[in-house]
Amino acid sequence: MDATKFLALLLQSIIQYPQMVGDELDEATRERMRQRAEYLSQEMTRLLQELEQRSQEQSSFAWGALLSSALQQWQFWAIAGVLVLLFGLCWQLRERSREVDGSSDEESSSSDTDQEEEEEQEDEESEGEDPDDERDLGRIFAKRIHWPVQNLAYRRWVVGQVVADLIHVCQVLLSNSFFPVLQPAIGVGSAFEGWSPREKDIIYRLLVPLQPPRGHAFHLELGTARDMPAKDSCVRVDLECTCTRDPLVVNMLCFLHHPEEELRRNQDPSLLHTLCTGSYLDVQKTARWFQNFVRSAWVVVPQSRRYKMKLLPSSHSCKLRLTNASRTTFFVEMVFGVQQVDSDIFLSSQSTEAIFTPSTVWTESCAVAEVKFFRHVARQAPHDSFHLRCLQVCARILVGTGFSTYTLKTVVMHLLTTIPLSGWRRRDFLLRLQDIMRYLRCCLEEKRLDHFFFGNDNVPEEIILPPDFQTAEPLNLFQHLAQDPAAHAEALHEFSELQDRLTRLLFYGR
Repeated sequence: MDATKFLALLLQSIIQYPQMVGDELDEATRERMRQRAEYLSQEMTRLLQELEQRSQEQSSFAWGALLSSALQQWQFWAIAGVLVLLFGLCWQLRERSREVDGSSDEESSSSDTDQEEEEEQEDEESEGEDPDDERDLGRIFAKRIHWPVQNLAYRRWVVGQVVADLIHVCQVLLSNSFFPVLQPAIGVGSAFEGWSPREKDIIYRLLVPLQPPRGHAFHLELGTARDMPAKDSCVRVDLECTCTRDPLVVNMLCFLHHPEEELRRNQDPSLLHTLCTGSYLDVQKTARWFQNFVRSAWVVVPQSRRYKMKLLPSSHSCKLRLTNASRTTFFVEMVFGVQQVDSDIFLSSQSTEAIFTPSTVWTESCAVAEVKFFRHVARQAPHDSFHLRCLQVCARILVGTGFSTYTLKTVVMHLLTTIPLSGWRRRDFLLRLQDIMRYLRCCLEEKRLDHFFFGNDNVPEEIILPPDFQTAEPLNLFQHLAQDPAAHAEALHEFSELQDRLTRLLFYGR
């Protein structure tokens, strides 16, 4: 093996195996890297000496003179030293490439930022000079804004893996019980939609569908007043006969047709006697049961060796704080849901804004339908679409006002189905912000903002809604403004403040 081949292989290894390098390495890692670097340096010196000796023996004057000249140059040794160090780093980091840690997160964020800058540059080069001054301003203002580094895609993947493994452990340990059957979790909320109004402490929310255990059935009782979405729905639990059903299940007694004494002596209690209040599934009992189970099952989850888990207080969900060795923190919230028919609408355990809600009340949630809508848009939109950035900007200026992020998200969802997706690119950034603010102002003046999923013919077909959603009259999210003149006047005043905040954000970037 000659020096030329050695250097070629060295460069090839660096190119083919680039790894993410954290800011800190442990002492054992540094020592192994130092030893590897010394070994490679010795090997390079030996190979160069052999090559020089061979050159002299073969009387190859031209090559020997050239090599001798190169060896006398300090630049050669500097470059060789750098290459040796890089090779040592790459070799060591290849051994750690399967680990997920904070340094990987930071590097992934940097990669996302670089990719975004490349896409913006490609967009400018492909567009060339735009005669539309407003579109030129859109690109200029988009560049001025300080975009928070969130790296949602990577963090969603981490959280998804942790929760999936946790749910799997629970499924195995609860397979022969009469507790609700946990289904694979569904990521919902802004973080899983691809945007977030916050830069830090983002909450990654997942909905865990529940199915009835054997011998039980769930019957959904929607709110009698037919508020839409229904805020006072219940999940009634009924017992089913298993005398002729489930023939493969060994030693299961029918809750309906076996004596209570025999059931009490030979079988675990039914769901009605554990997580229900009366005949209805209890939100708070379900949350406490799952929290206690997670506390016990966490040690079996593979990620327990990598993350420290802390349960956070919650009466309607399971909230976790995960922290790894590099102090990277993930806030995870798992809410529970019962699917309505075979649709994307669930009755959810997520708490409402009401001061007091009975523990047997479940709220109708469109969160799964919403995340499916944004995935549909992402598949149809150009790769450099700025619709999520528009939503993120608008959410940032809402802080301290009476407007909710759900209000802005509803506005953007309506506009995404009325304005062609080709018109949401970075060059159209300013125009789309103007459209969002104009739409919101019109809704305020008319005291009407329609819910996106009720009586809306523009909902994508892949989103499955219950029949009553499709045939319902549009639901007005601004009904309270129509009923309260003082609230309407305050909303108009706050809208003027939003316009001022947006102007300052565009000019100063923050």
